[in-house]
Amino acid sequence: MAVMRIGHISVRVMDMEAALKHYTNVLGMRVTHTDADGNQYLKCWDEWDKYSVVLTPSDRAGMNHVAYKVEKDAELDVLKQKIKDYGFAVAELPAGTLPACGRMLQFTLPSGHEMRLFAEKECVGTDVGSIDPDPWPDSIKGAGAHWLDHCLLMCRFDPEKGVNTVVDNTKFLKEVLNFFQTEQVMVGPNGSIQLASFLSLSSKPHDLALVGAPTSGLHHLSFFLDSWHDILKAGDIMAKNRVRIDVAPTRHGLTRGETIYFFDPSGNRNETFAGLGYQAQRDRPVTTWTEENLGRSIFYHTRELTESFINVYT
Repeated sequence: MAVMRIGHISVRVMDMEAALKHYTNVLGMRVTHTDADGNQYLKCWDEWDKYSVVLTPSDRAGMNHVAYKVEKDAELDVLKQKIKDYGFAVAELPAGTLPACGRMLQFTLPSGHEMRLFAEKECVGTDVGSIDPDPWPDSIKGAGAHWLDHCLLMCRFDPEKGVNTVVDNTKFLKEVLNFFQTEQVMVGPNGSIQLASFLSLSSKPHDLALVGAPTSGLHHLSFFLDSWHDILKAGDIMAKNRVRIDVAPTRHGLTRGETIYFFDPSGNRNETFAGLGYQAQRDRPVTTWTEENLGRSIFYHTRELTESFINVYT
């Protein structure tokens, strides 16, 4: 049974025209489908499935759902029963609920986030093809993001009231969906409280990240770039397009990734992320960051957290 990777994320935007300019001109995605309700479906140049980001018109920002791709359709039946046995309600959505996508399982994480699983989506190929491909296409725009890499979810967290959905989500994702933990942040008395959990399905440092917060929401959706040089170029492109940058180019301690954080026009935080960091494997010891080094774990260079990074999310 194999949940392979992030498949897509659906986010709400308040100005579709501005959002499309942002995701196409700044990140370099392209629109592959528009449905009758005005939802826009986009992919990056190095992705082969028809879309990885769905933009839906709304009067508020935030995430509708995040979906992960399963290797085989038959595995959805096994996973449906496992999710039910764990005690979660799970619905099966028929093929075509989303364009070009097969049937999906729909359920809610303990943190309140909607997650979906699917196995089939129309394959349109990367923009360089699969036969004798060039390393990048001539049609690249903006930062030229390769693919949707991961997302970070803010999860309800109030240890004094016994609420820690970072732990609850982590337990479910590991036991039912076969994620494994790569890193964690521990705080409180004797470092006994898990504030953050980074989880992988692959050799990447994370396919999903969870951080505790007063309320649940979306912290960011992240797009992969090749190198530190590409991160700096992305910063130039954001400046040219007057994008609101939250955190200028820097390095994480967690994951060792190189990063910029910025906002789309509706206020959904994006990240461009480079560097594989290390080979994540199921037998690799979990990296633990302590409360006294919390700033260093997030922003390795300055070792200081910024208020907006902690408190602003959708």
